[in-house]
Amino acid sequence: MKRNYLLSDSIISPLGFGTVENLESIHRGRSALNFHKNPIFSEDGVYAGIIPEKIINEAFNQIGNPELYTKLEKLIILAIQEVLNENPGLKLQDTGLIISTTKGNIDQLGKNEFPEERLYLWKMAEVIASFFGFEKKPVVVSNACISGALAIKTANDLISAGRFAKVIVAGGDLVSDFVLSGFQSFQAISPEPCRPFSNDRQGISLGEAAAAILIGPNGKEKEKIAYVDACTANDANHISGPSRTGEGLYLSISRLLSACNIFPEEIGFLSAHGTATTYNDEMEAIAFNRTGLEKIPVNSFKGYYGHTLGTSALIETILTKHSLLKNELFASVNFSESGVSKPLNLIKQHIHKELKLALKTASGFGGCNLAMLLKKETDE
Repeated sequence: MKRNYLLSDSIISPLGFGTVENLESIHRGRSALNFHKNPIFSEDGVYAGIIPEKIINEAFNQIGNPELYTKLEKLIILAIQEVLNENPGLKLQDTGLIISTTKGNIDQLGKNEFPEERLYLWKMAEVIASFFGFEKKPVVVSNACISGALAIKTANDLISAGRFAKVIVAGGDLVSDFVLSGFQSFQAISPEPCRPFSNDRQGISLGEAAAAILIGPNGKEKEKIAYVDACTANDANHISGPSRTGEGLYLSISRLLSACNIFPEEIGFLSAHGTATTYNDEMEAIAFNRTGLEKIPVNSFKGYYGHTLGTSALIETILTKHSLLKNELFASVNFSESGVSKPLNLIKQHIHKELKLALKTASGFGGCNLAMLLKKETDE
């Protein structure tokens, strides 16, 4: 079976429009998490990563009428457009489109600015696909916070099955009142920028962003990143709380490494979910120790972006791809001292290291977990 590769990509976030701008911001240690007043849920407001719609509209004016699309649709369209700009010969009749999101246009609830059916995920996907002229019906992947990574796995599976020649995986979510109130009801929102795995962490920070990546069998670059395999498992522990033993994540990782004949010490880098909530970080630390990954350099990108829900694992996979290509480990920003019961090798500053294999993990509500293995291949 031919291997598929992570090809062109784009990240649209408060840190920049395009992957290059995002990587430059991360190199500078810049975080998207700023203070925003929101008197509905908090007198003092919240820290979050939010993109002003005015900036989005200015960028969108170059390709279409921003008044015809919701904020999230515009973000996802901009991300896909960048990927298409880098691949002018891509045949859309043979290319699939997979959209990953958790809540879609939920911010439009009750506003009556667009037809009510735009609240449905399938309709949002159709609107985005129609903008570009994709000939085949788009696929929606919405499985809590593993959605972005699961969409990449789905893309690989559909290409391998012969349904598409290539696939663009695109995703996005917004910081909406609906989402913010939900996490606030759990008392899970941090009063300061989130601090994954730290002893002084106080919860998550939310963020909004969109991303897109082209998946396919042709990796013509001298150095390219291959999708090796991914494994999912559900611990069926609780509708929102993770397993205290990390069982689902442990099964995902252990089964993946076993299927790929990979030993834990061969992994050069581990990109964790790292939400900075008490139970998530502890669960991950336990699972990583159970699978022998406690010495592998690990980070969380949530301190840069906040939790971007259905696009978080997609963005973090793109950043992991570039870590492999650049032989660079990015610091887990805002980390202070370890606040989990098991040892982890948290990356405290950007460092260069020869890398070949990376593991991306994600976990989400309902007990879903995913582990994905990426490999750098070099043509002699």
